[in-house]
Amino acid sequence: MPAARESLLEAAGAALAARPWPAVRMVEVAAAAGVSRQTLYNEFGDKAGLGRAMVQRETEWYLAGVERALAGPAGPAERLLALADWTVGAARGHPLLRALLTGCWPPGLPAPVPRTRPGELVRAVCERAAAAPAPGGAGPLHCELVVRLALSYLIVPGEEPGGQWADPESWRPITPTITRVIETIFRVETRSPRKTMP
Repeated sequence: MPAARESLLEAAGAALAARPWPAVRMVEVAAAAGVSRQTLYNEFGDKAGLGRAMVQRETEWYLAGVERALAGPAGPAERLLALADWTVGAARGHPLLRALLTGCWPPGLPAPVPRTRPGELVRAVCERAAAAPAPGGAGPLHCELVVRLALSYLIVPGEEPGGQWADPESWRPITPTITRVIETIFRVETRSPRKTMP
């Protein structure tokens, strides 16, 4: 039952936003979704199964945004900038996604089993960038460098008062930095016969 499953995942996400994962109770998730507890168990098996489904849903949501960022009409450099913008902005408001991207799993979040390595998600992003149709498109190296730069802002947030995640726009200053890096990457790729960074 897709509708019940989606409602349960929404309810579980809302519960996780309010309290740590160990304090999230299955009966409360079912009640918030308007279904019976038995329906919840039928759908996910147990709480660990619900956690795995939440991780999978977050991954799919992020990758769908990656595809949207890479599907724009702009050139490859602008697409990579949109990708970096999406990565940092999405992770800002989604602790579960931030954990998936960085590999830093606080005890208050449901962890994937087996544990997902951040490199696997980065690889999935780069595969989508390489497949995006664009003349002179971004290669895997371009994509990986840009994604890793974006991830550095997730691992070491800005120093503004209240922390990077307190202000929705506080991460925006990374855009000029990433823009300069992307321009440098493409300039080196064009001019260097060895196609290596200096």
